[in-house]
Amino acid sequence: MKMAESSVRRRHVDSRKSEAESSASSQDTGADTEKEKGCVSLHTGTYWLTRVVLLRFVAFIYFLAFSVAYNQNKQLIGEHGLMPCKNYLNSVKRYVGGKIGMAALAYTPSILWFLDWNNMDAKLDGIALVGMALSGFVLVAGISNMVIMATLWVLYHSLVNVGQLWYSFGWESQLLETGFLAIFLCPVWTLSQVPRRCPPSLICIWTFRWLIIRIMLGAGLIKIRGDKCWRDLTCMDYHYETQPVPNPMSYYMHRSPWWFHRFETLSNHVIELIVPFFTFLGRRMCMVNGAIQILFQVVLIVSGNLSFLNWLTIVPSLACFDDAALSFLFCSGTGAKKAVFFILVFFKMMVFYFEMKWLILPVVMNLLSSKQMMNTSFDPLRIVNTYGAFGSITKERTEVIFQGTLSLDPKDPEAIWEEYQFLCKPGDIYRRPCLISPYHYRLDWLMWFAAFQTYEQSEWVIHIAGRLLSNDSTVLSLLDHNPFQGRDPPRWVRGEHYKYKFSQPGSASAAQGKWWLRKRIGAYFPPVDLEGLRGYFQSRNWKSTGVEV
Repeated sequence: MKMAESSVRRRHVDSRKSEAESSASSQDTGADTEKEKGCVSLHTGTYWLTRVVLLRFVAFIYFLAFSVAYNQNKQLIGEHGLMPCKNYLNSVKRYVGGKIGMAALAYTPSILWFLDWNNMDAKLDGIALVGMALSGFVLVAGISNMVIMATLWVLYHSLVNVGQLWYSFGWESQLLETGFLAIFLCPVWTLSQVPRRCPPSLICIWTFRWLIIRIMLGAGLIKIRGDKCWRDLTCMDYHYETQPVPNPMSYYMHRSPWWFHRFETLSNHVIELIVPFFTFLGRRMCMVNGAIQILFQVVLIVSGNLSFLNWLTIVPSLACFDDAALSFLFCSGTGAKKAVFFILVFFKMMVFYFEMKWLILPVVMNLLSSKQMMNTSFDPLRIVNTYGAFGSITKERTEVIFQGTLSLDPKDPEAIWEEYQFLCKPGDIYRRPCLISPYHYRLDWLMWFAAFQTYEQSEWVIHIAGRLLSNDSTVLSLLDHNPFQGRDPPRWVRGEHYKYKFSQPGSASAAQGKWWLRKRIGAYFPPVDLEGLRGYFQSRNWKSTGVEV
């Protein structure tokens, strides 16, 4: 960042060389004063430093996303994954006429169409590793160009579009839209932090601002139109306990006084529905909006494990600040006047013009609609999307607990059932809620959804059960504890349904080390064995060690 600030200063000095020579004494005096301050204020209305900060933050999110992909794709969509992407690509190929052509590419944009599908795990790992390398370079160096940013966007797009259920979260589309906008922050080829002939486009800065406006309005409107508890200000009475993956702070914030929960809910409405309009009220109010949105996301990060969603939402908020506002991040420096827009800037303007004309309209219409859709894309490239979160709040927390036994008879009252533990989701009532944000355990999140559905609606749950029956290492790598490790695999596996509640801080249960209290609701799915699952697996073309098809 020091290098970026220094480059900005040189640009400014070069553009005013003659003026500096004619007033050298006053310049020297000003420089001495600035050195004493230790931090130099840059010009308002320029975005050289803003671009550096935006690129580094986008690269940080990309690096996280590709890291998650590298560590989990093989188990979820790999050769022996729960939903192999090769099977999905083949089904798309059949749907579009049996050929890999423009129809297939338009339906599922992915570079995997152009690769050999043998050893799909290696292909998925290769995409993730290249993405980590490129995003890591941008993060560390603070420099990039359109080629690198476009490559990152294509690589992640290729994973999202074959990720099926495991990549169905709203922040995937949000990262793709944010990454697409970041392409136009950069020059085409040069890797200079402050390229002389490619000033940050004001149009590009405003597209980021427009993104944070849409994210906030989408989230705010879906709440007002959704669950009644958002209107009577009671949603936060439940949210901390019932959110997908609580963290340790969630435990304590759940027990806040009722009036604090009302204040939280009302503040949420103000921040999501009113504050975004500050963007249009001049520089100072725009920065107020940016600061409030960033602080809001930090509070959400502290209070729960919402993957990299909140970190990603900070990115467009940064566009609310210009160089003068961000100069404190760069130790010292002087302002820079924006250079004349060249052909590249004109190209950017034309791209955003057509984007706004053809893609923004349905998004705006969705925001205004009483039947507003949440986390929806209106084009296969996910360039412009609708957003929203927690339109409805679950009032009770339920969990699916996998259990296995070595008993020959699952109905034997003497059978000993032992529990599997996931990496982060609640299970063992004595285990402290985890702290993983901004990392993301995809299976843990999907188990939260499965808990308030049936196993018929979430058939992949039975697929997991079949893998556990054979001590399958692929699936077990997604879990924290296998009670049959180093032993024979279980003869039977079942799913039990429990209602979970936080224990009361200071209570006898808490004193015993219990973070959770739970009560059995009933069976989620009945005991199953390998022989009984054979036909089930065959009908769905599932493959698993021990379950031959």
